[in-house]
Amino acid sequence: MTLLCASWNVNSVRARLENVLSWIRSKNPDILLLQETKVQNHDFPKEPFEDLGYNLALFGQKTYNGVAILSKSPLEDVKLGLLDDLEEARYIEAFTHNIRIASVYVPNGQAKDSPKFPYKLNFLKSLQDHIKTLLTYDEILVLGGDFNVAPTDFDVHDPVLWQEEILCTSEERQAFQSLLHTGTFDALRSLHPLDPLYTWWDYRANSYGRNNGLRIDHFIASSQALDRLEEGGVDAQERGLEKASDHAPIWITLKA
Repeated sequence: MTLLCASWNVNSVRARLENVLSWIRSKNPDILLLQETKVQNHDFPKEPFEDLGYNLALFGQKTYNGVAILSKSPLEDVKLGLLDDLEEARYIEAFTHNIRIASVYVPNGQAKDSPKFPYKLNFLKSLQDHIKTLLTYDEILVLGGDFNVAPTDFDVHDPVLWQEEILCTSEERQAFQSLLHTGTFDALRSLHPLDPLYTWWDYRANSYGRNNGLRIDHFIASSQALDRLEEGGVDAQERGLEKASDHAPIWITLKA
């Protein structure tokens, strides 16, 4: 028996609702992590997901950000935000299917000379510290989401073009590696060391048609989760659909 866990930056759950529901009916994930839901909790379209058998934990805000966890099992011990920072809806965790699971939406950072850049690095440092705490629980731990970092040049369609650009700066990459230095693992890369696995394609310049992508959506897994890891991938075809998000869903399966 396996557990299918998926994550998707949907870039507005209401705008992509039919795409998301269609993909769910096809894939039937046990857990689905959403980012950039862009909706307050009371306006989230809960009913169609509940009709498909999901329990929901939501952390939303108007117009921007927003994260959610959908699970076929009850969601317990739900926590919002990092270090009690509830100003931006970027982090939610819960315990479900005997797993500690989190949906993460790391700030974009905009540019190295933007005040949003140090905010991004501070967020990643807070996430690193929180992961250290979560690892002391001795639970299976999986964090999935849009980390807005392409960890290496292999994760970028054109490393020269993107050199030291946002998503690919040495500071961001070092911060991402610091997450793994806690004792966690890049689950999809461990399964597919030779496949670029792009997860995001800009809406501009026919980026998807030319496969000019970046791998910025990830699953970070504890050693207990890695021991149970079986398969994983990116459903890139979703990016090619009408009214698509600029991100594709990512997924892994774990031995239950």
